[in-house]
Amino acid sequence: MKLSLFSSAGIGALCAATSVLAIDPIVIKGSKFFNEKTGEQFFFKGIAYQPRTGLTTENPDPLADTVGCKRDVELFKDLGINSIRVYEVDYNKNHDTCMKLLEDAGIYLMLDMPSPKYSINRAQPYWDHDTMSHWAAKVDAFAKYPNLVGWIAGNEVANDKDTTPSAAFVKAAIRDMKTYLKSKGLKTPVGYADNDDMEIRMNLINYFNCGDEETRADFYGINTYRWCGDDATFQSSGYSDITKNMTDYTIPSLMTEYGCNLVRPRVFHEVDSILGSDMNEIFSGGIMYEFTEEDNNYGVVKVSYGSSKVEKTEDYDNLKKVYTKDVPKGVKMSEYKPSGKDSVCPQVSSVWKVKGDILPPTPSSARCQCMIDSLGCTVKKPELNADEGKALGEVIGNICGQTDCKDISYDTSKGVYGNYAACESLQRSAWALNKNFINSRYTQCEVDGVDTTIIKSPKQDDTDVCLAMKDDMGNIAAPITSSDDDGEELGNGDDSDEKPGSGNSDDDEDEDEDEDDESSSRKSSKTSAGSRPLVSRGVVQLVAGAAALALVAF
Repeated sequence: MKLSLFSSAGIGALCAATSVLAIDPIVIKGSKFFNEKTGEQFFFKGIAYQPRTGLTTENPDPLADTVGCKRDVELFKDLGINSIRVYEVDYNKNHDTCMKLLEDAGIYLMLDMPSPKYSINRAQPYWDHDTMSHWAAKVDAFAKYPNLVGWIAGNEVANDKDTTPSAAFVKAAIRDMKTYLKSKGLKTPVGYADNDDMEIRMNLINYFNCGDEETRADFYGINTYRWCGDDATFQSSGYSDITKNMTDYTIPSLMTEYGCNLVRPRVFHEVDSILGSDMNEIFSGGIMYEFTEEDNNYGVVKVSYGSSKVEKTEDYDNLKKVYTKDVPKGVKMSEYKPSGKDSVCPQVSSVWKVKGDILPPTPSSARCQCMIDSLGCTVKKPELNADEGKALGEVIGNICGQTDCKDISYDTSKGVYGNYAACESLQRSAWALNKNFINSRYTQCEVDGVDTTIIKSPKQDDTDVCLAMKDDMGNIAAPITSSDDDGEELGNGDDSDEKPGSGNSDDDEDEDEDEDDESSSRKSSKTSAGSRPLVSRGVVQLVAGAAALALVAF
């Protein structure tokens, strides 16, 4: 699906956003959130809101369910919450009724940018035009709502030492979406939520607050489920360590998920620390997981899509008890003087595989289309079904196991990204097919089970023209010339005299789990889950039902 990043819909949304606001804007100063009109510090007393019971469509969207919104907003007010976090919506639907109900109740929305189909996969990450354009469409759909308080560009994407390369792609997404928001005259902050992995958490905390300001996250969220049961304390739960880690941080931090359910009913004693003197000088509140009772047993109510019926769990009154207490006063914005220091980017190590603040390039659909127009061998169809994708994947895996595919690959630990690494997955596959076509002296273009075609006279015969094309943010995309540690540049890979490499492709691996499946023992897979196609070295695999391929980084 191709979407214009500078669409008339976005302009209309921007115009609507300039109307008189019925709810005060929340802004960031230093490491804190403030009510822009009153100057009072803002603390999140939130709840995660993603009902799934009774869902009959492929795209869950609680903010388009007017029956559910009317039912739940009354409960939100009773609970004393001032914010909700929603993971997945359908930007094609109308959200006016629900957003107005929330606005009138004084409730702000924190919304995740990714969806299962359009997200950054932790195992084999890429950031391309297709993903970015869908995120931009979501921005356009929600820009007009004054109670949109923030965007989350990634949820637990890098969740262990082996998946740290994905952090570079999330940060590139933050950079580009901040640029997109700015182009629309919007100031909504963009943040990241981690999974509190003890081995990499400090690297993540530092990484998303290091480097150029335009690449940093605007706020940082922590999903943690350490505080379990009535006997847990600020010290025993590890919350004291979490708080200490964020001291001197120069952007706001908050709990984007909390609420261990190993002992039920939950008593939520952690809220006294989150909103109390233990943490409120560092943290800006938190978002409890979650509102509805699903198969993972984290809810405070039992509801179903399209039904007004509500059944409260034992957790409901306990949460209400702690959430209806007075919110801390904090500091006035006019009296607050930001301190702290910018973080230093973590060094490459055995547990961190990203070099400094060198990020993947902004996608360039023009560059990628130009590259496609230069190919003599390509895929005939713009989309593939599962069987076609699997067949093509096996062939591409063999090609990239035997020859240089650096132009469509990357190495985050060295800070190098191929000239076409930001192209869409099928475009990268076509590039590899053409590379093999050239290496075979223009004889091998066929793939069993996939329609391919030989272009005798390609539209573009000079790929240098492609490399000079503007990116999707309107910037001139200069050719990529970064070199790896061995001094080998990432070239255009079209040298017909190049000798095929000797590397062998690995055997197919099982399909990787979605981004959030690592935490399925404590909560269900959420909508930032990475259900993009996954791969292993030298092998391209296709998730059943998806139409795009993803290529491995070498």
